[in-house]
Amino acid sequence: MTIDNSLICCFGEILIRFSPQLQGKFIEDAKMPVYIGGAELNVANALAAWKTPAKYVTAMPDNYLSKEILESVHKNKIDTSSVVLTGDRIGSYYLPQGADLKHSGVIYDRARSSFAGLKPGQLNWDDILKGATWFHFSAISPALNEDAAAICLEGVKAASAKNITISVDLNYRAKLWQYGKQPIEVMPALAEYCNVIMGNVWAAQMLLGIEHEKDFDPVSGNKEAYLRQADITSKKISETFPACHTIANTFRFDEGEGIKYFAALNTKEGQFSSTVYRTQHIVDRVGSGDCFMGGLIYGLVNENPPQDIIEFAAAAAFGKLQQLGDATTNTVEDVQKIISDNEQKG
Repeated sequence: MTIDNSLICCFGEILIRFSPQLQGKFIEDAKMPVYIGGAELNVANALAAWKTPAKYVTAMPDNYLSKEILESVHKNKIDTSSVVLTGDRIGSYYLPQGADLKHSGVIYDRARSSFAGLKPGQLNWDDILKGATWFHFSAISPALNEDAAAICLEGVKAASAKNITISVDLNYRAKLWQYGKQPIEVMPALAEYCNVIMGNVWAAQMLLGIEHEKDFDPVSGNKEAYLRQADITSKKISETFPACHTIANTFRFDEGEGIKYFAALNTKEGQFSSTVYRTQHIVDRVGSGDCFMGGLIYGLVNENPPQDIIEFAAAAAFGKLQQLGDATTNTVEDVQKIISDNEQKG
């Protein structure tokens, strides 16, 4: 049962994803699947599906396309009252069917979007954060431009002043960091305010400057070696950023046509790891990490035991791989069944 007085405020850019089938198929068929997403909206959708109050904050143009999208978001029981209607366009990207966001074929079309055009001081954070108990953002937003990074800093400072729990997903998208700043010049100042940090050992190195141990073999395939590095990285994060008390690391590796997936959670109580999930069948890779983030927030808000939190978050992320679109539609019961089924496989 979700704690009644929780309200998770998710801040980031809404995006339209175009998913072409390549080799000219999308031209021949004259059609291309379209999905509405964005990392933070995907988190809000997961939380809403799990009966956890969620609010989504973004910027969109004032036109009929935005209104139809907002109606769809609102139907999922997500609070859209703080969405800013400004600018001229919604950001988008093209991603070939079956690929993930680290794929070389991803094409971003986000320049001069409504969100990218926001300016520091434009958002009323007191109104946005009214009633919120949690503020979530990702490293995708400060990757857009200096103004977006400054606005994220405004948000975390405002949330911190109100004693609101702050979380960040260390999404790293190399194609987005194009405005003359490297992640290491931007992200540490934001992480300073974060209580919960999610990512992996590679993102922590790239975005926060947390170096790997010299004996760490990044391609070993050895779960224990990855967990050891995750433990070391997590301890360094908590030492470097004292406000951070909870760190999660996810590990997803290709295995033929499928994947191997597991995750680790570090708290003051120690390290907890999920069981390993495997599948040879993937429907859609997009949004799996966002679903994990939603599961992490869900477990922490409900004050579940750490082992239950990491198992739920990992299973939720794994389940998203079997669903089309950017956001999960699995219920809590669906996720629990994934856990149970995986346990029976041994």
